[in-house]
Amino acid sequence: MAKTFFITTAIDYTNAAPHIGHAYEKILADVLARYHRLKGEPVFFLTGVDQHGQKVQQTAQKQGVEPAEFARNVTSKFIDLWEKLGLSHDAWAATTEPLHKRVVQKILQRLFDAGEIYKASYSGFYSVRQEQFLTDKERGPDGEFGPEWGEVQEITEENYYFRLAKHRDWLVQYIESHPDYVTPAFRQTELRNAVEKISGDLCISRPKARLEWGIELPFDAGYVTYVWFDALINYISFAGYWSGEEPHNVEFDSRWPALHVIGKDILVPAHGVYWPIMLHAIGFTDAEIPPLLVHGYINSGGAKISKSLGNVVDPSLLADKYGPGALRYYLMRDTVTGQDMEFSEERLVMRYNTDLANDLGNLLNRTLNMAQRYREGVLKRPAAETEWLAEARATVAQYAAKMDQYQVHAALEAAFGLAAKCNAYIETQAPWKLAKDPAQAAQLDDVLYHLAEALRILAILIAPVLPEAARGMTTQLNVSQEFDIRKALGDEIFALPDGHILGKPTPLFPRIEAEPKQA
Repeated sequence: MAKTFFITTAIDYTNAAPHIGHAYEKILADVLARYHRLKGEPVFFLTGVDQHGQKVQQTAQKQGVEPAEFARNVTSKFIDLWEKLGLSHDAWAATTEPLHKRVVQKILQRLFDAGEIYKASYSGFYSVRQEQFLTDKERGPDGEFGPEWGEVQEITEENYYFRLAKHRDWLVQYIESHPDYVTPAFRQTELRNAVEKISGDLCISRPKARLEWGIELPFDAGYVTYVWFDALINYISFAGYWSGEEPHNVEFDSRWPALHVIGKDILVPAHGVYWPIMLHAIGFTDAEIPPLLVHGYINSGGAKISKSLGNVVDPSLLADKYGPGALRYYLMRDTVTGQDMEFSEERLVMRYNTDLANDLGNLLNRTLNMAQRYREGVLKRPAAETEWLAEARATVAQYAAKMDQYQVHAALEAAFGLAAKCNAYIETQAPWKLAKDPAQAAQLDDVLYHLAEALRILAILIAPVLPEAARGMTTQLNVSQEFDIRKALGDEIFALPDGHILGKPTPLFPRIEAEPKQA
């Protein structure tokens, strides 16, 4: 069985509406999934919602509804947005599903039986927002816990603990011996420094007297499990882990390990510390620890988007206003994977008009119009390979190399560089002049063919980011909509056959007119 390229995204909390940061992460994962499908690889793309935890319970109580109802209502907002943005996920993880609960409890029991979980009393400061106990290292220079921790309570209670510190040395060694564990590389350095500071164990339970909305511990009905020990396990529970009597099975092993697409704020400690140690303690080998692709923040007004700052950007409204494709393209083209990005609606419009309407859309319209006007849409394939084909092949190679490095913005830059060269090619070749000279008939045929072939290639290259636009291009070019990067140039000299008939042009990227500024 071929190895599946398995992509997961950080599971969304259900105590807030989705914002532009959520949209960026999911679109990035979707683009990578679609790209690997282009390569002919089997893909399993998993995303979903984390529906348990104290924050969910408290918010539901404030609204006077049951946590389950509150979680369903918020989950529907995420589902609606992902459908609007065209996500192509293969599975949806909701942590209230019985399947997930069963796997979580089996893992907890296994760790408890192995002595990896123990009960102890603890007194300390607890962050309700982050659902974790705090230590002195979380205090600011003034000795106080910062606003990022929200309400902080001083409590004393018995809980169950996971032996995190026991595995610290293993994780340090793993990070040092796997330089590609975290992308970008500087995040791996951050993680290495954080792991060295591990000194205590992880509290993995909450008493039901304080929190009922969670998965019950299989060895003590008076407790539910800590939200991260629940949510993180979704990555394997919904991939088929322990779907039968034994943990591993053919289905799961064909998918795992998965590429985790996560935000930088949850690298430490959740995904970079807790998760690999959990897997190691469960029995996963070093080869089965999943790599992490860590993206930055989408900022607005120079600050991370947050409700408290009032700079929230609603991706659903943007998709309604400009179209899902415009939003997908802007976020992928203007964000360097791993770096923060400053959101600008004006920049979104500029990117759309410049790249999509002017460069690509204009190229498509001009090519089809000229082909119809001068050759009734019929192409004549050149008899020999040309420099133009070598240029196209180089573009595809550069695009693929950047996508394999998760640098979607650079891959798009390569693709649209080809579009720009095509537009320049039209100006230098001047088909309208060639059409007036019967002696230049063969040259005109070559020019029209090269442009149509380049557009076919471009439709394939933009498909991961702009699937609907890619289908629109192939419809107008009258070619197959089965996108496959291996067919970007075909096995023959040229892929479009001699005598291929092009369709008629229809504006694919109508310009977005800037709204008049208020006086």
